[in-house]
Order: sequence, then structure tokens, then C-alpha cells
Amino acid sequence: MAKTRVAMEFGMGTSLRKADYTKAAIRAVSDALWHNSLTMAEAFGFTKEDMIVDIEIGTQQPEKIDKDAVKAILPYGQGSVSVVHGGLDIEKPDGSGTTIIANAAIAVFFDMERVKAPDAAQVGGSA
Repeated sequence: MAKTRVAMEFGMGTSLRKADYTKAAIRAVSDALWHNSLTMAEAFGFTKEDMIVDIEIGTQQPEKIDKDAVKAILPYGQGSVSVVHGGLDIEKPDGSGTTIIANAAIAVFFDMERVKAPDAAQVGGSA
């Protein structure tokens, strides 16, 4: 069996007032997830719990992300979270704080056997 990617989704989230990196990351994941309704599990004969979901978060301060809190919002599947430097920190004009922007990339995989397409000779074609 091979871990095979079947979908990729993207999202953006913010923390406008509290400079909460985890909240921005959770909102980015929610943005990616709740714009879609993936029915691939059933299409491939799997359950939704068979989904392998890899979440990558980009934020200016990756060390401030609570990975368990981000993973906890997944509605199903086997999730993992990694964080990297990215996103944006935008200082407020009056100096009263920072707006945090986080980006999320979510890849969905299944553990499935790859099927090699037949070549023309196997299909009955000859040159």
C-alpha cells in the first residue's frame, strides 16, 4: 500500500485583536475545510476515518501554535500538524497591537495501492 494524495485544500485565518497565533491557525484550517464537502472516502470504498489528513500551518511565530488544538478541529480522519514560518504579522497603525494572519494547506491521503495504466500494446493497439 502507498500513501496517495487525493485532495489539497487551502485556507487563511486571522486573529484581529488578541494576537493569538493558535486561533488564527484554527480559523485557517476551518476556512479550508468548511468550503468543501469531500466525498472521496465513499468513492474509493473507505470510511472517513481512513482519511490521512496532513495540515501545514504558516505563521510568523510557529512556536506559538498549539498543534493539538489545531488538530482537534478535524471532523474525522487521522490528522497531523506541522508549522512553518509564513503568514503575516501586521502592526496596527495606532501601535495598539498586531493582526496575525495564518495560512493552512491541508492534504488528504488514503493508504491505497497505486494502479498502473496499461500501455497501448496491452490495450490492443499496435503501431
